[in-house]
Amino acid sequence: MAILIIAEHNQQALKADTAKTVAAAAKIGGDIHLLVAGFQCAAAAAEAATLAGVTKVLLADAVCYQHQLAENVAALVVELGRDYSHILAAATTHGKNFLPRVAALLDVAQISDVIAVESADTFVRPIYAGNAIATVQSADAIKVLTVRSSAFDAVATGNAAPIAAVAQATDAGLSLFVSEELTKSERPELTAAKIIISGGRGMQNGDNFKLLEGIADKLNAAIGASRAAVDAGFVPNDMQVGQTGKIVAPDLYIAVGISGAIQHLAGMKDSKVIVAINKDAEAPIFQVADYGLVADLFVALPELEAKL
Repeated sequence: MAILIIAEHNQQALKADTAKTVAAAAKIGGDIHLLVAGFQCAAAAAEAATLAGVTKVLLADAVCYQHQLAENVAALVVELGRDYSHILAAATTHGKNFLPRVAALLDVAQISDVIAVESADTFVRPIYAGNAIATVQSADAIKVLTVRSSAFDAVATGNAAPIAAVAQATDAGLSLFVSEELTKSERPELTAAKIIISGGRGMQNGDNFKLLEGIADKLNAAIGASRAAVDAGFVPNDMQVGQTGKIVAPDLYIAVGISGAIQHLAGMKDSKVIVAINKDAEAPIFQVADYGLVADLFVALPELEAKL
């Protein structure tokens, strides 16, 4: 039994989700092969070889994989994946982009958002926005899984797995990369941050998110938002935390002016410590918070920043 994991990277380095996906694969058992598909991505492959438990790194270095277009990556994974019992990727925007296509082309069912592995064919995943947990068993010859990385701890480094070049380079010709606009910030990336402070509809407008910035700077925290704040146009959607946004599980999550809709809770309730600040004592967010402060955020936030 061998497992194929598709690494997530920026050509130069792996994303943290990859090491956590390897941890999930280790619970399945068997050889673990890590596919690094990109262009001029030898550095990412070298880093992949250091992950504990990885027995081989497959390096597909070609121009057609530079922008990780789903059609091209899926074609490669399908070609390689027929020799594996399991194909895994992180349940990120990247993984969700190409892995459903892989499952369809292989004519198997995908199991999404795996949060625990019970055996080689039995997995645990949340349903109904996290309000219920389902244990599912797959009879497919090839199991295709996306892994919710926040549910697993990253594996250690120090390994020295061999790196093998993959000759295949398939440009499906179905899509074309045009451009990208990247948000640049000195703060930690939202999904990798150990501390996150998020604002909701209670912030009232986008300018008031500046009240979070001073606190975030002092805590070296990332800044997030609820869907209500994003839909209201307060902040861009790459800051959204929740079922339809980013799934996070930091050491500390501070929710400010967030009522705690089910969809938001699904994206952050696995945080180690949750702090809620809301003037509504009946807000659902207090049901999952470890510490709750019933207060006007416009008074509490300046006081908190001053204390810090």
